[in-house]
Amino acid sequence: MANFTHVSQFILLGFRGGPGVQAALFLVFLALYAIAVVGNCGMVVLIRADVQLHTPMYAFLQSLSLLDICYSSTIAPRALVHFWDQQRTVSFGACAAQFFFLSLFGTTEAFLLAAMAYDRFVAICSPLIYPVTMSQQLCGRLVLGSYSWGALNAVTQTTMTFTLSFCGPNEVNDFFCDVLPLLSLSCSDTFINQLVLLGFCGSIIVGTFLVVLVSYIYIISTILKIRTAQGRHKAFSTCASHLTGVCLFFGTVFFMYAQPSAVSSMEQSKVVSVFYTIVIPMLNPLIYSLRNKDVQRALSRAKYRLSLW
Repeated sequence: MANFTHVSQFILLGFRGGPGVQAALFLVFLALYAIAVVGNCGMVVLIRADVQLHTPMYAFLQSLSLLDICYSSTIAPRALVHFWDQQRTVSFGACAAQFFFLSLFGTTEAFLLAAMAYDRFVAICSPLIYPVTMSQQLCGRLVLGSYSWGALNAVTQTTMTFTLSFCGPNEVNDFFCDVLPLLSLSCSDTFINQLVLLGFCGSIIVGTFLVVLVSYIYIISTILKIRTAQGRHKAFSTCASHLTGVCLFFGTVFFMYAQPSAVSSMEQSKVVSVFYTIVIPMLNPLIYSLRNKDVQRALSRAKYRLSLW
């Protein structure tokens, strides 16, 4: 017998607190979102404008910046509106759409970070064949493959979640439509959903993380074989930014979904959710620019060109 949905809208409870707390949270979210959008847009423009950054490494970084703009924009605008909206309602369809794009961009980012790790592996462990191996066609296929896997997971999770019966209550204990609080509201048997979440999503997280881990095992092994300290530092500096981004992303994802307390401690989960949906997209442009000499030189060239105008 097909499931029937009784709930036509959900209420996003968001964060606790009175008007003063909500106003403060609004300002914090607005600042984080603005920095994320400006920083990532700036990174995209800089990479496209500077010919010396037209390499596979920065092509992936440009894709990551575009992805982070979309990722944070899936969450932040609606959250900002709900800080001033006492009802905080979201229609069933809008909730499903937000859930879909959250799954799409989150999964794609995991695969994209794995592709970036493979790029660094080839660059450091096989530098002579790097220009041939990491061709423009391969880079395009890796980015397209990342989005394809993201779309597959998004379609699977969204279909399975929103074909469940929701008979009430309709209060989602979060500031966006996420899988765990939604499953807790369903009056259907969610065992299969939890099994798929654990199996499919778990395999994606673990699989992409293993690609990153194995890549860096070979990278570190190769770097340690470099005789000069200057050579080792130069090789490691090309990976330091990506490694930092990987640790932030996978660290928060594992903390959010790989521990039993993630379900029971929803208030703690909300704080972690802010980190991986808004803070990390805001930090990525800073991480990839502050310690990156190529980006710093490109910024200097851009400033010089602007001064001539």
